[in-house]
Amino acid sequence: MEIPSSVDVVIIGGGIAGCSIAYHLTKIGITDVVLCERRQLTSGTTWHAAGLVTQLRATRRMTELAQYTGELFGRIEEETGQATGFRRTGSLRVATNEARYEELARGASMGRTFGLPVEAVTPGEIRERWSPISTEGIVGGFWFPQDGQVNPADVTMAYAKGARMGGARIIENLPVTRILVENGRATGVLTDQGEIRAKHVIVCGGMWSRDLAAQVGVTLPLHAAEHFYVVTEAIPNLPRDLPVLFMSDEWTYYKEDAGKLLVGFFEPAAKPWGQNGISENFCFDTLPEDIEHIAPHLEAATHRVPLLEHAGMQLFFNGPESFTADNRYLLGETPEVAGLFCATGFNSIGILSSGGVGKALAAWIHDGRPPVELIDVDVRRTQSFQRNRRYLRDRTVESLGLNFDMHWPNRQFTTARGVRRSPFHDRLLAAGAWMTETAGWERPGFFKTGGEPSSVEYSYGRPSWFGNVAAECRNTAENVAIFDHSCFVKYLVEGPDALATLNWICANECDVEPGRVVYTQWLNENGGIEADVTVTRLAADRFMVVTVAASQRRDLAWFKRHVPDGARVFITDVTSGLSMLALMGPRVRELMARVSPDDFSNEALPFGTSREIDLGYARVRASRLTFVGELGFEIYAETEVAAHVYDEIAAAGQDLGLAPAGFFALNSLRMEKGYRHWGHDIGEEDTPYQAGLGFAVAVDKQGGFLGREALLRQRAEGPIRRRLVQIKLAGGPNAPMLYHQEPILRNGGIVGAITSGAYGHRVEASLGLGYVANEGGVTREWLASGQWEVEIAMKRYPIEIQFGAWYDPANARVRN
Repeated sequence: MEIPSSVDVVIIGGGIAGCSIAYHLTKIGITDVVLCERRQLTSGTTWHAAGLVTQLRATRRMTELAQYTGELFGRIEEETGQATGFRRTGSLRVATNEARYEELARGASMGRTFGLPVEAVTPGEIRERWSPISTEGIVGGFWFPQDGQVNPADVTMAYAKGARMGGARIIENLPVTRILVENGRATGVLTDQGEIRAKHVIVCGGMWSRDLAAQVGVTLPLHAAEHFYVVTEAIPNLPRDLPVLFMSDEWTYYKEDAGKLLVGFFEPAAKPWGQNGISENFCFDTLPEDIEHIAPHLEAATHRVPLLEHAGMQLFFNGPESFTADNRYLLGETPEVAGLFCATGFNSIGILSSGGVGKALAAWIHDGRPPVELIDVDVRRTQSFQRNRRYLRDRTVESLGLNFDMHWPNRQFTTARGVRRSPFHDRLLAAGAWMTETAGWERPGFFKTGGEPSSVEYSYGRPSWFGNVAAECRNTAENVAIFDHSCFVKYLVEGPDALATLNWICANECDVEPGRVVYTQWLNENGGIEADVTVTRLAADRFMVVTVAASQRRDLAWFKRHVPDGARVFITDVTSGLSMLALMGPRVRELMARVSPDDFSNEALPFGTSREIDLGYARVRASRLTFVGELGFEIYAETEVAAHVYDEIAAAGQDLGLAPAGFFALNSLRMEKGYRHWGHDIGEEDTPYQAGLGFAVAVDKQGGFLGREALLRQRAEGPIRRRLVQIKLAGGPNAPMLYHQEPILRNGGIVGAITSGAYGHRVEASLGLGYVANEGGVTREWLASGQWEVEIAMKRYPIEIQFGAWYDPANARVRN
């Protein structure tokens, strides 16, 4: 087939993701599409996938995308005439211990929020649905009737046929050798038959994606791993249409197909593969058998399903699949190159994700923005260092097994750690820090006080560090705590048009006196919150923007792509050169007086102001802010003086009760105040009015701002119909914990869900934030007139609910 010289969209890769995207593009009228496949469709990893179709994912939007995939599988065969092998057999998720059962029960409650059918089942009921199983040691499980299985190659061909029917061209044996980039924007691809110019390029190259993208400076952090399964010979009297069975505690899954059993494994210590690159000639290839590697799990499978002991094995399969650094796939427009999109690194869930991914990415390209909040999988969450091959190899050992490992709250990776460290890292370790990781940064989760075991115990209830965090919170309220916030991202914004640019990007007014700090949001055209930041005016034409660690590349890319044309403004990421400490607590002024001759009184440095000060022998910036609900100062110190600054503070605060505190305490403290966290409580689909942040919107400021018209429309509609509320469980210290997506009920009906939660040690209660909805408006009267509950692990608990904070609602402790 002759290649076109130019098209609207080029798709690189003919696996299930690429073919789904081509299909969905044509469905919304984008038909000038060419898909380039280096060999044959499905020949990379799609062809050997197990074809499991499940719907419950970690968040509402991910579940909805998976639900759409299942619905599409049910009708695409009729539309295209291409068989898919789709069967809605249902699935069983089974627990062999109480902790796993609670995890599954919490997931089931979350699914109910999304309208997902799910039912708790006893060991006996599991046996009724899956008769070959031994129920020894089984605690219980959950039945998902809408799940099933599909033939991966056949459904890919159905996507491809549908795409061709819609006008897309699919060309096999056409390898893309390079992505073309001009002036920071993708302009097409180079193939071995010449160039194809395009407005948009989409990388769906599976395990080849990382190296292809790296050629143009784009980070797609994924790595191939060996994935194993076995297929038996036909088993006499094996029931047909058995549900898919997940035994996560044993690292195995089971699928019946044509009278045979496929038994697959997501073992806890995987085998990375292809670190030094993967041959372009790889086509329907398999990897060498390694029976010894899976033998312990296969032996466990014979105990769980006794008939396997006597079944012949037709196939011992080993094939590569790509896994990402955080076990979530990579989707969307890359931060480095505009117009370059990706859908890759599917962590063995590419089949069940394919329909939703195709629909979402097609809409993203058509509209210029994501159709729904896709924070979990947005490629902009990645960090540039994550392209490192050794890092990816070492992390892949762990990431494959995360498909079946316990998904504990606050669970931390144990592999590929220690990449990004603040200047205070060694001092924090010496003080007993137990480190967590975010965006590669090592950050204290909590501090050991001596005598604790070296390992931690995770829990859906009270984890082993509960008492440590309680002590840190109490000390913050009574004395003074020091937090390392060096991981927070800082951008320097300079130039004659710096103010005009920020006033367009920010919803709040940035034209303030130098030395003022502005709390504000960046909004999209729909009024949704793209970022939650502070802006400090340093001078007439210089500002500092501070945002969260995980959004470093995302926010910078969004900022730069929304600068008005022709604006004379320079944006520089100065995070690495500027460390940050937060000093919080009622005795912080006493502490500051010992390390600095400057005046820290309420009159000299009121809340929301910032200035340079002397501290020890250094010059640093002190900003009067808080994220914990206590009097506090943020200290910004250049990296080369940071250790000196820390040592001066630590020495001066010994008799004031100064002690370090970690991010687990920070989460507890901010929950008591109802301080929002971007990515959990606020995001792209939440407006400031819905989030209770209308105070940070200067709707009438001169020149307007991005998203203003959407907010005006929402305000004109009357009472806000969806609002963020603060929740407290009855029962005090004995109440269960809230984490995310637990259903919120009013008078017995689900009206919302939790976005984040923590135990509040100052108020001694289990707390949460969450959105509730009401067509007539979410008002104080509506909140007060209902009987409120929250569902946790399929059980309901009474709650109190309000708009305001549970701790110091008048903010007296912050502002005095």
